[in-house]
Amino acid sequence: MLYFIPAWYHNDTWHENEQKWHSRRVRTEFDDTVKQIQLFNRNGDYKYSIIVLSYAPNLRHFLHRQGVFHAPYWSAFDAIQEVKKKQIYVLSFRNLKWPEGIEFVYTPFVIVAYLDNEKYAQIEFGEDGNPIQVDMFHKERLIRTNYYDDRGFLSSTVKYENDKEVIQDYLMDNGIWKLRQYLDDGHVEINPDYRNYLIQYEGRDYRYEFKELSYNDLDSVIREVLTAYIRKTDYDDIFCAAMHERHLSILRRALWDKKKVLSFFEDRVDIDRNKKIYCIMKKADFIIADSKLSVSKIKTRFRNIDRERIIDITPYDSRVDFGISQQLNVQKILFPIDGLPDKIFRRTIIIFAEYLKKNPHAEIDILTRLSDYNLKSDTMKRISKVLKRAVSKEEWEKYNEMQKVDLKGENGIIDEIEAAGETEKLYSRFIVNQCVDELSVSKCMREQRIMVDLRSIPALYLQISCISTGIPQIVRRKTEYVENGKNGYIIKDVDELPKVLDFCLDGLKNWNDAMINAYELGKYYTTENILEKWRGVIETIGKDKGVTDGKQEPEDGVQDIGYGGMDISSVDEESEDTV
Repeated sequence: MLYFIPAWYHNDTWHENEQKWHSRRVRTEFDDTVKQIQLFNRNGDYKYSIIVLSYAPNLRHFLHRQGVFHAPYWSAFDAIQEVKKKQIYVLSFRNLKWPEGIEFVYTPFVIVAYLDNEKYAQIEFGEDGNPIQVDMFHKERLIRTNYYDDRGFLSSTVKYENDKEVIQDYLMDNGIWKLRQYLDDGHVEINPDYRNYLIQYEGRDYRYEFKELSYNDLDSVIREVLTAYIRKTDYDDIFCAAMHERHLSILRRALWDKKKVLSFFEDRVDIDRNKKIYCIMKKADFIIADSKLSVSKIKTRFRNIDRERIIDITPYDSRVDFGISQQLNVQKILFPIDGLPDKIFRRTIIIFAEYLKKNPHAEIDILTRLSDYNLKSDTMKRISKVLKRAVSKEEWEKYNEMQKVDLKGENGIIDEIEAAGETEKLYSRFIVNQCVDELSVSKCMREQRIMVDLRSIPALYLQISCISTGIPQIVRRKTEYVENGKNGYIIKDVDELPKVLDFCLDGLKNWNDAMINAYELGKYYTTENILEKWRGVIETIGKDKGVTDGKQEPEDGVQDIGYGGMDISSVDEESEDTV
């Protein structure tokens, strides 16, 4: 069995990333584990399962969005809360127990419940239209927030005092609290009347008793429950863990004698500052990074680790996805700016401005993946300040006439600059695209003619997308996704940019050559080739002897007290699925 342990956490807490449907997405849901699960889910070569450590009442909706709805999983919080249900249940907010005389008011974003002309509750919905949260009010003050599981029951509730969160109760599916966390210091208490947790393994149910009734933090509870589950697994099972600060200490102990693969993705863990990471890395059977650059960094940082067991497997596969840039009248130049030094940003904007004067068909598409609310307008202000200092008013007027952009347009942005007591409007051919998730990035990429990524480390997903859509890319650093002079160009200095832009965009011959080379390079990063690398890792680990010391004996006080196939629920009270 191959077990995947993802890092699906919100703001470095034990909670999921589910958002209200009307909120701007603050981060992408895609990561290395999502891609790994997609690979094995489609292929079927190996039996696999997911170990979810986070509190995820909307896990089924998340898996559905990633195309792996039927993926098997084990949830630590399901074990804690003794939840056995697996199927989604359509829950209507009207099915909840509301007081007599309640009135519902439908707004464009939420449903507000009023009682005696006072706000009683506010109902929030997820992206799939399911109720995920109900905020309760008393005299216009928030007093409680209820979180609902997509399997149709009240999962947890947060109590407020003086507008501050004080207690969060995690409930069983019958509405009785099982675990109570005090949010001021984080300590946790177990309901003394229901002090068992449920481990489901291979179709059998096992009941364990918590060692304590009080814990210093939630981490200790999750560690105990996870360890009990890990002990049930077989000697030959392999655990692929996404490296993350949140669960690093827990996995270091729970997996110390297990066969394991550690997966590094982007900047999720700072290996230069985290001293504890070496302890789990030296015991790992394989270490997988998302790029050759990351592999080089790991090998340099940890010289005592077997270098043959550190390899790169990209989490993104290439596909032939023909873009539509040739069908457009405008030549869009994609320019990612997240993390770009200000000096390079200012110099590049000036170069682009000069290029726009020569090429009336060009447009600069600024790309940011950050979710800050005012980021679009703030970025345009930065651009306008640079251009105002570098380009004369007369030069502006020459090429601003080529494209007038309406202030109310979807992409058009007019920046108003106060100058000499008068407001001067600059019509811009610089467009800001704020794309947080991969879907919006892919949509944006299909319209681009070329990408200019001048950051010290080009974005991995953008580079793979360029290969898939046949877009030439200009970078400042050599990567495995750019062959200089073929599918892109590596420049040492930003001042070389105008020459390369002319070469790529002055006619279609050079651009077509780069597109063909991009598709050829993409053959090395297909789904089948990525899966073949994974097969090599799994087979190598499977052939190893003596990697671990066998299964660890249970610690004192942890005993199985249930048997497979039995309904071991000791709760006989009526369901209290109330608001």
